[in-house]
Amino acid sequence: VQLQASGGGLVQAGGSLRLSCAASGRTYSNYNMGWFRQAPGKEREFVAAITWGGRTTYYRDSVKGRFSISRDNAKNTVYLQMNSLKSEDTAVYYCAAGGALSGIGYSTWGQGTLVTVSS
Repeated sequence: VQLQASGGGLVQAGGSLRLSCAASGRTYSNYNMGWFRQAPGKEREFVAAITWGGRTTYYRDSVKGRFSISRDNAKNTVYLQMNSLKSEDTAVYYCAAGGALSGIGYSTWGQGTLVTVSS
């Protein structure tokens, strides 16, 4: 599976963005998918994950109620809808495939897309 993330940009605090991650490869629909982020000077952290069938999702506490992960297997795409953005959400966001809902074990990564939230 190859992954291509897009949709980042500059947004004011309180605004919204939707990130997309397009996957190529015949077995995309067999994988759990996740979103991670890395803020400047910090380690990469788990944000959200979704099971291969899209029925179960999992989020880090700080984004619960604001972010929503979804997928469209017909389009080979996973999304991260981000609402009520805060300055602390500023980071490079990465999508990944093949790990657990908890955020561990992801082996395939896309390039990042930068999200900047201005206060």
